[in-house]
Amino acid sequence: MTTVTSPLAGRAIGLDSVPDPVFSGAMVGPGVAIDPVREPATAVSPVDGVVVSLHPHAFVVVDESGHGVLTHLGIDTVQLNGDGFELLVGKGDTVTRGQGVVRWDPAAVEASGKSPVCPVVALDATAEALSELRDDGEVKAGDSLFLWK
Repeated sequence: MTTVTSPLAGRAIGLDSVPDPVFSGAMVGPGVAIDPVREPATAVSPVDGVVVSLHPHAFVVVDESGHGVLTHLGIDTVQLNGDGFELLVGKGDTVTRGQGVVRWDPAAVEASGKSPVCPVVALDATAEALSELRDDGEVKAGDSLFLWK
């Protein structure tokens, strides 16, 4: 069982509320999203594991059970070409839950015309594999978002 925790402080929302059909339709996998606090923040790892994919706007950490968790910082933020994002780890690094991965500013993302909403997705999981989904209310970085069995 993998506990996936929030990479950011903000408000938990359902993936169906994300303004992107790939995420709202759960095409990459089930999960939740965080509408982040509008201040400079460090997105932290939602699980203990290895960083297998790392971009300024998104990262994937795979835990020892082989569960890959995608954290996507904002919607269409790939178009910002890394502007306003600072990588704190490298691809292939082992990270612990709560360790900083990317520093960014959700308010700057919003000012650039992009949504700062952050999907947190269980890659290649079935909806049935997740339980205790937290899809409303305020969360702090490190609060549990869902369990993945």
